Amino acid sequence: MRAFIAGCGRTGAGLAEQLAEAGHEVTIIDTNSEAFNRLDHGFPGRALRADVTDEDQLRRAGAEGVDLFFALTEGDNRNILAAQSATESLGIERVVAKVNDPVRAEAYRALGLATLCRTRILADALATWSGLPHDPGAEGVAPATGHHGEHADMTADASLTVGGR
Repeated sequence: MRAFIAGCGRTGAGLAEQLAEAGHEVTIIDTNSEAFNRLDHGFPGRALRADVTDEDQLRRAGAEGVDLFFALTEGDNRNILAAQSATESLGIERVVAKVNDPVRAEAYRALGLATLCRTRILADALATWSGLPHDPGAEGVAPATGHHGEHADMTADASLTVGGR
């Protein structure tokens, strides 16, 4: 499977390593070349300096035709722009954007983009762990609706393990 990751922060680098270890072909991009220091020295994928919001740079980096596209930068707007380009211009079917703001995540989901809201996932995990009531219907991972919805089949696992030594 070919995966394309926009953003080489902790989440992007960790996902890139996991996918590569599982034998998938991985390309990861970031505007900051120092971000690639988060990858293992022997990372077998491609790490390229490129702007995730620039459609031409996404094309040159090889995003067209990938099986999975993950927009995982630290900026909600950058992730949404990258996800929209991937879906609408590059024709990628399985696209997800990390969004920190739950209100934005829901709004973008309503526009047809699959979102992953780590704020909501963490809040749900903490509520579950603590035994407090919470709204299990408010998902941290929201599949897209509308014309792209059939491509996003994602679920959230709000489990939290806390242990001692």
